[in-house]
Amino acid sequence: MAIGDIDTSYRKVQADHFAALALELHETRGLTETVQAVVEFSLQALTCSHAGVALSVRGRPEVPAVTDPVVSQIYQWQMELRAGPLIESMREHRTVLVRDTAVDERWPDWSAKVLSLGVRSVLDVPLTTASGTVGVLGLYSVEPDAFAADDQAIAAILARHASVAVATARKEQGLSVAIDARKLVGQAMGILMERYDLDADRAFAILKRYSQDTNTKLRDVAVHLIKTRQLPDSR
Repeated sequence: MAIGDIDTSYRKVQADHFAALALELHETRGLTETVQAVVEFSLQALTCSHAGVALSVRGRPEVPAVTDPVVSQIYQWQMELRAGPLIESMREHRTVLVRDTAVDERWPDWSAKVLSLGVRSVLDVPLTTASGTVGVLGLYSVEPDAFAADDQAIAAILARHASVAVATARKEQGLSVAIDARKLVGQAMGILMERYDLDADRAFAILKRYSQDTNTKLRDVAVHLIKTRQLPDSR
């Protein structure tokens, strides 16, 4: 078999493997399960030592999934210093590559800390949708200059799949929370209607007033009433 045929065969196997992993990622249910699938996917699709996903929550990064505690520490240092490739990738909506933490001078304090953990290469790729950046996929290697052009291209493809999967999981989670809240409010309204012989509009108005007077979410007012059979103290 010629070298060209071997290369073509390898690329086909790699493409088939990637397609199978992508399908598995999109079939994952729940936000936590989705981001965990993303990091595990990364270890299979790329030659990295560790991987992690940081999600943007109200403009700040939160880290729901990592393949190793090392990644959590790397992210934590960046959040404390408010500087590093993760912060820049999330803020600038672009891929950031650190070829070697031993010589990179952009974030010297952070680079020195990461080097002390034995991590030499870092690739942070934004998870971007039409509505903006939902997070960052972080890839790490103990080898310097580990992420070649092909690796960066694969990471970009993975990030596109992950962006859609994470955004979808977030939307479904939000819908689930909203449905749960409606059920709880309805249950609380039923308690008020039965106890005080009220109609639905009046029962809802009472819950809403207590929510405003106590600066408490309507859902939490409902939960309090269901659990204690008492409305929160509005004084």
